[in-house]
Amino acid sequence: MGTSKLFSIQEVRQKIEELRRHGKKIVFANGCFDLLHVGHVRYLEGAGALGDILVVGLNSDHSVRTLKGEGRPVLSEADRAEILSALECVDLVVLFNQTTVDELLQILRPDVHAKGTDYTEETVPERETVRSYGGCVKIVGDLKAHSTREFLERIRKG
Repeated sequence: MGTSKLFSIQEVRQKIEELRRHGKKIVFANGCFDLLHVGHVRYLEGAGALGDILVVGLNSDHSVRTLKGEGRPVLSEADRAEILSALECVDLVVLFNQTTVDELLQILRPDVHAKGTDYTEETVPERETVRSYGGCVKIVGDLKAHSTREFLERIRKG
């Protein structure tokens, strides 16, 4: 088992404050990351390239169930956090229970909020929250669509 990069919200906030004092640019990306796939990896690598530190907000099991329905997540939050921690581009992982990351963004206040190519800068739901504290939104990742929902559908069909 590798070293976990999973920390509480307060621990991540403290780490970010210390890193900022050293001039580091903080990037935040988030998602359910249920069945991590190449689209997720390309999204996170692209996000990591936008700054010095990549913080990944991970939807809790409760949050995923609320968003995606019963039967999800496929992998537990502990397993998803461990997989994300193993990625070289990820520096910190933080769980959140809400269905949106607005509250977490207000606490962490990253310089950049990275979203995948299924969004445009104007369709990111949290864009006003990010702009309210002086952050910016950037779209990153693979233009080729990779959807967990589509992968699960293909698995179910065989």
